Amino acid sequence: MNPFVFNTSKSIQFGPGLASKIGELAIAHIGKRIMLVTDPGMISTGIVAKALEALTAAGASVVLFKDVAADPPEAVILSAAEQARSAEVEGVIGLGGGSSLDVSKLVALLALGKEELKDVYGVGNVKGSRLPLMLVPTTAGTGSEVTPISIVTTGTNEKMGVVSPVILPDIALLDPELTQGLPPHITAATGIDAMVHAIEAYASASANNNPISRMLATQALTLMGRSILTAVHEGANMEARSDMLLGSMLAGQAFANSPVAAVHALAYPLGGHFHIPHGLSNALVLPHVLRFNSKTAPRPYAELAPYAFPDMADLQGQEAAEAFCERLAELSKACGLQQSLREMGISEGILPRLASDAMNQTRLLVNNPRPVTEADALAIYKAAY
Repeated sequence: MNPFVFNTSKSIQFGPGLASKIGELAIAHIGKRIMLVTDPGMISTGIVAKALEALTAAGASVVLFKDVAADPPEAVILSAAEQARSAEVEGVIGLGGGSSLDVSKLVALLALGKEELKDVYGVGNVKGSRLPLMLVPTTAGTGSEVTPISIVTTGTNEKMGVVSPVILPDIALLDPELTQGLPPHITAATGIDAMVHAIEAYASASANNNPISRMLATQALTLMGRSILTAVHEGANMEARSDMLLGSMLAGQAFANSPVAAVHALAYPLGGHFHIPHGLSNALVLPHVLRFNSKTAPRPYAELAPYAFPDMADLQGQEAAEAFCERLAELSKACGLQQSLREMGISEGILPRLASDAMNQTRLLVNNPRPVTEADALAIYKAAY
């Protein structure tokens, strides 16, 4: 067995209705002067108002930052960090989807004023500490509440990552009730995103691919494979919502330590150029990347197939891997997601640019079980078109 490192959030708290305890948890572990980071969509749901009420009732003084945007640009992060410094907050709470959680991680880091955002891009470049941090996901997709990763949009269309165990939160608070109001399309896209995390973590060529991550990935796929369609089509089903939120978290723990690969590398240019939500970007390229990989590396997909789809238990080897790819494509369609780049209004003429941009995601491509050239990336985009 190869040596490996496994890091995760210090405390994971899960349960329906648990968000009502956000105030007492914050006072005990995060501080009394708190910045709550969220986005305008969350404000409209009423969830933020309830969180503010609970925090205030517990004796916290709260600074609200509500301007998080999807695929957050540097300007949003720097603005939030400056506001946190000016208010001399003691801790940060992120409430919302992956973008709000990612911004919160960097606010907690940058609010101390000891590091610059431009200096911490990449893996292991964070040198100091951060403010106490609690993350409260309201989607079952990114797993950001247990990952040492924050993704930032730099310039106009390129994404970069800050990767460091320093930005893992002190508390990941998971309340499946917070996900009940998610529309079907968002439930589907974020759910497929979480399944991608589990799949890529299990198959990762990273030297840190490890038994813990693989175990978590299989459990995540078991939970999500049995529940994603129910969560999409019966949004009030608490059992399905619980399965998806817990599965998303387990997948997050898996890929936080055994990193993702070409699906994400090819998805990022779609988000950067066309602002397609990250989960949907992953779903659009997923079956095509896996078909490409399974030609030379079928084993991990054959092993995963019966966890997500128990009726595939009798299939073996290449047959199982190919069937797994097809079933994932069918699942995406059954969830109601768009199935091609053409459906998203993308011009075929930009595919070479997307392939070129995908090659910049070296942090991800190095983990793919099959090497990907620019010509390969272009062929995958054409297959997805």
